[in-house]
Amino acid sequence: MKILVIGSGGREHALVWKIRQSPLVSKIYCAPGNAGIGEIAELVPIKATEIDKLLQFVIEHSIDLTVVGSEQPLVQGIVNTFEANGRYIYGPSREAAMLEGSKMFAKQFMQKYNIPTAEFRAFSANQRFDAERFINETPPPLVVKADGLAGGKGVLVCQSKEEALDAVRKMFDDKIFGDAGQNLVIEEFLVGEEASVFILTDGKNYATLPAAQDHKRIFDHDEGKNTGGMGAYAPAPVIGDELLERIKRNIVRPTLLGMENEGMPYRGCLYFGLMITETGPKVIEYNCRFGDPEAQVVLPLLDCDLVQIMFDSIRGNISQQRVTMKKQSAVCVVIVSGGYPDRYEVGKPVLGLESAGEQPDVVLFHAGTSSEKGKTVTAGGRVLGVTAIGDDLEHTIDSAYRAVNKITFDNMYYRSDIGKKGVLRMKQIS
Repeated sequence: MKILVIGSGGREHALVWKIRQSPLVSKIYCAPGNAGIGEIAELVPIKATEIDKLLQFVIEHSIDLTVVGSEQPLVQGIVNTFEANGRYIYGPSREAAMLEGSKMFAKQFMQKYNIPTAEFRAFSANQRFDAERFINETPPPLVVKADGLAGGKGVLVCQSKEEALDAVRKMFDDKIFGDAGQNLVIEEFLVGEEASVFILTDGKNYATLPAAQDHKRIFDHDEGKNTGGMGAYAPAPVIGDELLERIKRNIVRPTLLGMENEGMPYRGCLYFGLMITETGPKVIEYNCRFGDPEAQVVLPLLDCDLVQIMFDSIRGNISQQRVTMKKQSAVCVVIVSGGYPDRYEVGKPVLGLESAGEQPDVVLFHAGTSSEKGKTVTAGGRVLGVTAIGDDLEHTIDSAYRAVNKITFDNMYYRSDIGKKGVLRMKQIS
């Protein structure tokens, strides 16, 4: 079969890398891709949001399956357009993708179906006075979230009422998140440990993948600004078998039943961003696709044919038995451009890729790179995801950082504590 993957980041590189292992596949395209993806797939110079051009490409090249990596085209309705033209495509419909596309929709949906989440209020720009009054009447800390898509950065954790009021001003007046911040959600600050659970679903049946733990903050010890993700590891020991069953019972099943009840059954990969609180797991957010960088640790642990599983999802016959996993650990350290998630420079030559890639059980997933005169240069905030796979989490972390230390470019930065929480928790358990 011929496959088209849509997107250009580390998640899409991981998807192409995994899809390439399928014996069902003869050719892989990626639109628009990046320098690393270009080494294992043919790049197509079409943006992920140019849906009509992508459909035309799929028809002209007789693509058998399109896999959507990034959220923007899903929220724009690429699945609806492709299916209306008789094309196989993996991902949720425009309506179902609202779980990620609108924080207001997601929170009101969870409230309606009694899915545990933080207490909240939603406000539009013309309800600004109400939002400010709510902040003044509510003890901090508070979390202020842009309603729409903001590249994983539309969440401001505010330790004081003044910070929360300033966050409202920044979204409504300064428009720091553009149209994504026209509406906002203000919610209670949840205390606990974050983790992510992925399911692959056909709308009724589903299979779970290993729990992962992302590291959102820019600095070590979870300090500094939120980013798109500075690293991840899986499996995350904070979610054991008993807790996973509770998550399935109280969160996963009600979500799928609720979406079906709303007339927008969810098909594809659904990501549950969770906070494990003293009173149990609560949903922080839904993502309507594989996470990034969580995909870079979950997909390498998948011990079955991803393409076959995607077709099972599309055709309505997915099963947990068909989705098998390696009994190993995976760790991804994200290397970023200095200054990220704020201003940063691009075009910096990246050195040491070959040496890092030669490390045993290490895979380099490109996120923000391009090729100039045969050399790889930086082209984004998150540049590379260095993933190691091993039998033991502690040693796997060491393997990942050994590979990271072989890579260099001007103003390169990465966190030095990816996976440490998991190691500490495993020592506590044992």
